[in-house]
Amino acid sequence: MDDNFAIQLFEGKRVRIVWDAEQEKYYFSVVDIVQVLTDSTNPTDYLKKLRKRDQEVGLFLGTNCPQVMMMTPTGKKRLTLAADLQGIFRLIQSIPSKKAEPVKQWLAKLGEQRIDQMIDPELTFQMAVEDYRRQGYSDKWINERMRSIEMRKELTDEWHRAGITEQKDFAILTNVLTQAWSGMTTGEYKRHKGLTKENLRDNMTNVELALNTLAEVTATEISRQRNPKGMAQSRQTAKEGGEVARNARADIESRLGHSVISSERASDHIRPIEEKGKAELPFEDKENK
Repeated sequence: MDDNFAIQLFEGKRVRIVWDAEQEKYYFSVVDIVQVLTDSTNPTDYLKKLRKRDQEVGLFLGTNCPQVMMMTPTGKKRLTLAADLQGIFRLIQSIPSKKAEPVKQWLAKLGEQRIDQMIDPELTFQMAVEDYRRQGYSDKWINERMRSIEMRKELTDEWHRAGITEQKDFAILTNVLTQAWSGMTTGEYKRHKGLTKENLRDNMTNVELALNTLAEVTATEISRQRNPKGMAQSRQTAKEGGEVARNARADIESRLGHSVISSERASDHIRPIEEKGKAELPFEDKENK
């Protein structure tokens, strides 16, 4: 999941939301929605009791609601029970609340905003930039990340054109490309950085992000030229794109005298905006000093 964190307010109450670009859907914090509907001082406890009282709801939440990385009020990232719009509407049906209809209208408005963003992609870009700024990333890093998102979309569009439709196949191709330039699969790379559910690209240094983008751009151009069909041919173009970035990495490392594959996470260098002084820059690229 390509995590784009956001906070929406309903009658002054915070609701954490993540936009999943690959699935093209919102995920909402279940406990935040429960708090909005019930005004409970302990929405977590309310949710536990609801799941015990209504086994059908408990089964639905357990089956359809994943644990998604979201930001806590203190700026920490924690796995949080989340539901898409369908799941939230199912939850609303199970909780007696005079706020049910206003919440439904609010959710519909969010859906309308997303349609607007699909019609005008610049709105999506602006939303992502503001989300990263709220998390404390620097404008320099954000610019690199936005370019990488655009290039990634072009590559996945190319894979779609080649007949790749299953999410597991996208993950396989991504692993091939990542391993070709970094020497590690995506999972190994995340473990190298001490990540679990966090997004790998959101925790790459500028150099790592640039190399990953180079691999994806090259794989896209090779694919466009060769017009591959199916998984085997797409795997080869992904591998070759990664190899180009691997050669660039080797050249950079020979000049620097050290590996550019870092165990550091970009998120290690940021703090929530509310903890910062107004004159302080959002994020300092310490690894480039």
